[in-house]
Amino acid sequence: MNTIPHKTERLHSLDSLRAIMMLLGLVIHSSVTYGAVNYGGAWFLKDPGTTHVSNDFIVFFIHAFRMQIFFMVAGFFGAMLFYERSPIKMIKNRISRVVLPFIVFVLLLYPSIKFGIAYTNLIFQGGVNAFMEALATLSSWDTLIPSSTFHLWFLYYLALITFVSAGLAFFFQKMNKISAAISATFNWLIVRPVLRVLFFGVMTAMVYYIMGTTSLATPFSFVPDVNAFIYYFSFYIVGWVLFKSKHQLDQMMKADWLCVILAISLFSINFFFPGFFNFFGLIAIKSLTVWLFIFGFTGLFIRYASNHSAMMRYVSDASYWVYLVHLSIVVLIPSFIVNWPIPPTLKFLTVLSLTGLICFVSYHYLVRTTFIGKFLNGRKYSRKLSDIQKQEEHSKPKMALG
Repeated sequence: MNTIPHKTERLHSLDSLRAIMMLLGLVIHSSVTYGAVNYGGAWFLKDPGTTHVSNDFIVFFIHAFRMQIFFMVAGFFGAMLFYERSPIKMIKNRISRVVLPFIVFVLLLYPSIKFGIAYTNLIFQGGVNAFMEALATLSSWDTLIPSSTFHLWFLYYLALITFVSAGLAFFFQKMNKISAAISATFNWLIVRPVLRVLFFGVMTAMVYYIMGTTSLATPFSFVPDVNAFIYYFSFYIVGWVLFKSKHQLDQMMKADWLCVILAISLFSINFFFPGFFNFFGLIAIKSLTVWLFIFGFTGLFIRYASNHSAMMRYVSDASYWVYLVHLSIVVLIPSFIVNWPIPPTLKFLTVLSLTGLICFVSYHYLVRTTFIGKFLNGRKYSRKLSDIQKQEEHSKPKMALG
């Protein structure tokens, strides 16, 4: 199986993996309101009468791998732009696709998110004039100036990490022997499933040890958090180096199912027996778990999602918009169903379903064929799945005659 060609072409497996990781954010943010755990400043809402630990399991499970995989894949595509187009084009692309959307959407969405959080919390507390009280939180211009990145923090750190990585790549381009040694080591590791998990697990364990913690708080502040930068940079740089070994991507399929099964097992032990491990044991378990998830899920997507699918391509195109706008909706819907006499899991699924429906419908009619879609994805797209299929067939390289 030839996973990717020598020159840039859409990588359906990694593109789909990146999109699914982004969309799992909707699942986390829909379920966390109905979890039994107190998340403090990490989350703003808690339905007072409808919570269950199963929703916490969903939150912690997804959190164990989602952003780590996202940053690894982002590093892969960042390197692709850097080496196969040009460093300048890579920087321009990331400014237009990451920096500018971050600036625009953090300014546009902040008031709606702030209002939604205030309104839903007031409803949860039994407020009778919740709408006007929540509106009062936006009563002056200074309250409309973002004081938090909210869910867009990943764009903030992706921009920082991208520019630092590009600078390092410029430096290492002049260090041919070191670059060759790194690639050779990576090529040697990638074909050995056990060793690669252990090697990168040790790397992440060292990062945890340097940070002095077993858990990383979501960095909402505009002031860069050094720990968050180091942690996610380590996954991004692995993705960057992986691109240099792109001919070995098929090796990810080795023991992919076994990696996922082991990762779920280790995660479950840690979740259900939280006091079982000491500081160093917890670092070891979490470090091994995340890389088992990374290699397992990446392998599964390469195994099952390498072929073009018009539907999956559409979802991939939509995922950016859906993730950007979903939080304004996901914090508001719980206020409308607070009194519904249904279990917490059904409330979570209701919030998830309605949020997803609103986001995808808005993408289909307001974004995909408009200037917004061009702003986010670099171009406008047809709404018809048949046109996506035709576009894919037209873009395939022609075989030489002779």
